[in-house]
Amino acid sequence: MKTIRTKAIVLRRTNYGEADRVVQFITPDSGMVSVMAKGVRKEKSRLAGGIELFASCDITVGSGKGELGILTAARLHTFYGNIMTDYDHLQFGYEAIKQISKASGLLDDPAFYELLEQTFASLNDLEINLAYTKCWFWLQLAIVMGVGLNLSTDTNGMKLVEDVRYSFSEADTAFSFAENGQYTSDHIKLLRILSAQSARVAMHVKDGEDLIHDCLWVAERAVAH
Repeated sequence: MKTIRTKAIVLRRTNYGEADRVVQFITPDSGMVSVMAKGVRKEKSRLAGGIELFASCDITVGSGKGELGILTAARLHTFYGNIMTDYDHLQFGYEAIKQISKASGLLDDPAFYELLEQTFASLNDLEINLAYTKCWFWLQLAIVMGVGLNLSTDTNGMKLVEDVRYSFSEADTAFSFAENGQYTSDHIKLLRILSAQSARVAMHVKDGEDLIHDCLWVAERAVAH
């Protein structure tokens, strides 16, 4: 392995031996990278502060034995500490890490790093309704995975229109016309905004709080997880 210098986010840390850790990162240019952080559990380790959870960091990785590189330098770039002050935000932070780790194992795409970093930033802003951040995350993950929701046409290929009610087909990840359906054009509008804009922007949609939990249910089904 050649020397790598990159931004990174910790996905997993596993204790190894008396003082070392195996650390798995997601990076914007090298995908998932697994390294040995030697002596990182020692009290005076210079690496420890650079491999915190819920943070972006700058790392340098050199050659090691086998598939594991050796972490030679790590510096904290941004710490999203507010995530750890609220239980629900913390739990979804762990879920986001889990899903990005799983997806990165299936598909090598630099967008996964950016998605996780933006998710941390949204979770760190406690003024953003958590349901919006969750909905945004699932929609964005589906887009990166290439299985995004169809928000243009219904299951029969007809354009989605206003003043019509729809149900949602999990099998097709699309809406279908239903006279007494649960979903309206307002739900679809909010989903479209969350697919293209941030959770904070989507919070400005009129009556969004009455719609977001229905939208979250749909977004969660955009990706099998």
